[in-house]
Amino acid sequence: MLAAEPTPLRIRLFAVLREQAGWSERSWPSTPGTTPRQLWQALQLPGDLDALRIAVNQQFATAELSLQPGDEVAFLPPMSGG
Repeated sequence: MLAAEPTPLRIRLFAVLREQAGWSERSWPSTPGTTPRQLWQALQLPGDLDALRIAVNQQFATAELSLQPGDEVAFLPPMSGG
């Protein structure tokens, strides 16, 4: 019996990141142990990851969190308040 393919990651970009990349959401192959930092590098997006907020499954997370198949990873630019 063949093993099922892992559920892909769901990548979401918001605000200026979405505008710069030209897309807001896409699927990405899931590899065990991938971190948001590695994902950001693989996507070759402009900007400094350390200046962004990262959310995994709608909870703020670090860039070094080990992602699981099917996780939703969102990259959010810094928010200014007022």
